[in-house]
Amino acid sequence: MTDSTSRRSFLQTVGVGAAAVGLQGSASAQNKKIQGFEETPTDPSASKDWKPVSDRKIRVGIVGYGVCRFGAAFGFQDHPNVEVAAVSDLFPDRCANLAKECRCQKTYPSLEELVKDDTIDAVFCATDAPSHAKHCIEVLKHGKHVACAVPAVHGSLADAEELFEVVKSSDRKYMMFETSYFREDLYAMRQVYNAGGFGKLVYSEGEYYHYSVEQIDSYKGWRIGLPPQWYPTHSNAYYVGVTGGSFTDVSCMGIPSVKDLLQPTNNRYKNPFGTEIALFRTSEGGMARMGVSWDTPGDHGEKGRIRGQKGTYYGEYQGLEKELPPIRRPPLPPGVNAGGHGGSHGQLTNEFVTAILEERKPLVDIAQSLNMTVAGVVAHQSALKDGELMKIPQYKI
Repeated sequence: MTDSTSRRSFLQTVGVGAAAVGLQGSASAQNKKIQGFEETPTDPSASKDWKPVSDRKIRVGIVGYGVCRFGAAFGFQDHPNVEVAAVSDLFPDRCANLAKECRCQKTYPSLEELVKDDTIDAVFCATDAPSHAKHCIEVLKHGKHVACAVPAVHGSLADAEELFEVVKSSDRKYMMFETSYFREDLYAMRQVYNAGGFGKLVYSEGEYYHYSVEQIDSYKGWRIGLPPQWYPTHSNAYYVGVTGGSFTDVSCMGIPSVKDLLQPTNNRYKNPFGTEIALFRTSEGGMARMGVSWDTPGDHGEKGRIRGQKGTYYGEYQGLEKELPPIRRPPLPPGVNAGGHGGSHGQLTNEFVTAILEERKPLVDIAQSLNMTVAGVVAHQSALKDGELMKIPQYKI
């Protein structure tokens, strides 16, 4: 049985989707400090060893300037190989502000109009999560490279299947901007793993804790009541982003929320959980515990630890390999700041741009993007069934 056939069979039995109703995100929400969005100071020597791979400038369109203001947050406008050719947001005031931040003159009222511009080479979709798959498909069908905020899909296995097939049939690049990939610890884990310092991973842990007294509003209120494991990539990256592997099976337990908006009668998803903890079997035969929570105040962010047959990483490498190469994140182009989420923003933009220039696969490709995202979708289904062990569709390219 092929991977595609296996996934389609799975869709028929446990497929889920998300409704698209709700309230528009408020302007006041944009002004609140959001936990985890702190800027990371840029190392003054971050550009010391940077060397351009081309003098070409990629013409990029940027779409989305909502609550998180991600459209301008990843530094496309500062990259020496990028010209921000056009921007778009559904709300004229946000569109104007995005154009100002990106130092761009041309605007469009929607992504659907922007992608018709034949002078644009690539598009960054910083739109609402329910639209990510639809928007990326639209961009690819217009012959443009696409990068996207997380997650790859919004609770829908059918959308995952369609997106996967469109990317596979295209010669354009797709990359999901999973910030954990370039956090300092996970970057180090990946380098050590690739150098053989861990062997097979026996056990991995990843956590995404994002607390607020009231849930963050957003376009049509899509975040309100969101099942935690529908936003799983920040934690799941602590296995997939280290090894390039996937999760094959899951048993997930959910903890009912104390918040009114996370009562099943009060949110569009009928979701009762404020915390979901998933236990996965990995493609290496190991285990991984991945947790997402909206309900736990205090220590927060994207964190992880791993244990392998030859070593562990709990803040630093300890293991049998004594001669590992020096580990330092790649240099940033001059003018590109490290940005938020542990200094990952500038790194993600540079990786996407460089992949286009070098005509190679981006680090966070479609298979890894969906293997991280879909595992969470199935994990939530398991939680709704009191931890029933469930198979997870697999994506390979």
